[in-house]
Amino acid sequence: MNIITSVEALRAQIATWRNKGEKIAFVPTMGNLHQGHLKLVDVAKHHADRVIASIFVNPMQFGKNEDLDKYPRTLDADCAGLRAHHADALFTPTPELMYPRGLDVQTFVEVPLLGDLHCGASRAGHFRGVSTIVCKLFNLVQPDVACFGMKDYQQLAIIRQMVLDLSLPIEIIGVPTERAADGLALSSRNGYLTAEQRTLAPKLYQLLQQLRHNILSGNHDYRALEQHAKAELSAAGFTPDYIDISARNDLTLATSAEQPKVILAAAALGTTRLIDNLEV
Repeated sequence: MNIITSVEALRAQIATWRNKGEKIAFVPTMGNLHQGHLKLVDVAKHHADRVIASIFVNPMQFGKNEDLDKYPRTLDADCAGLRAHHADALFTPTPELMYPRGLDVQTFVEVPLLGDLHCGASRAGHFRGVSTIVCKLFNLVQPDVACFGMKDYQQLAIIRQMVLDLSLPIEIIGVPTERAADGLALSSRNGYLTAEQRTLAPKLYQLLQQLRHNILSGNHDYRALEQHAKAELSAAGFTPDYIDISARNDLTLATSAEQPKVILAAAALGTTRLIDNLEV
């Protein structure tokens, strides 16, 4: 696996593959890779001749009181995992390379409406940071295909919309969420949970399953279902941010039984923020 640290080396590697007529898939990450990330690499291998991953802890998507400084950085283990899953290259830029003029004067990309809902409502600027860095990485790598996990359902929707709006010639593939045996969605932040919190954490997914069952059983009082679910989470020791039964096409709150739906949720256990979702 070729580890690339400069734009010049990245472009040279991409050009080599392009000159051979090879199709390129891209898996952008923030590192601290788990089986969910590595599944993205496996899926990417099925869609392209070459797979390049990136590891970049993006400061633009972290708020002032969020965990940028303590976000886990495990490059050696990440490289070992990527090699085991046969990634062809890894791009590891620095903040200085990606934002040479600093964040305050960086040109940004923003997806309106979609980026203002759910996580966007409580994490100001988060999705601006996500869409900006993903767009910049797309411009650098110029992949044919890019793979993203469906655990970050809103993020996936925003990236799809950005690609559509900016006419980027990239196929976006959403990959189903990888879960632990007890149902907890795999996440780099799960490592922050205490042993007691880790035992409690699967309650979030269990509640989403219960909500889906209630909807499919004919309960369409979505706002009441949401409020009841938040109360259950609070009683279990979580601090809920939102539980929203939403329309899949635009992630606005669902109002009709006929709409294809997704249940989106975010809640904190102690200082650890968990997100999850379940399609209905």
